[in-house]
Amino acid sequence: MRYVKYSTMALAVLFTASCSSQEPPPADKKALEDLTRPVERAREVQKVVDDGAERAHKEIDAQERGDKPSP
Repeated sequence: MRYVKYSTMALAVLFTASCSSQEPPPADKKALEDLTRPVERAREVQKVVDDGAERAHKEIDAQERGDKPSP
């Protein structure tokens, strides 16, 4: 019974030491670019959509006030 106790403790210590001693691999710039490119593109598309919505709101407000429509 004593061997089981010591071997369990030894395995736990060895497992913890082996897992924590390695440094994480350096980040790959290409992989990071591949992940951030769609996000940047989505932000650009959202900006176009927001600009169009703002323009439409301004035109609607102008029509409600009776202003001349903008070209």
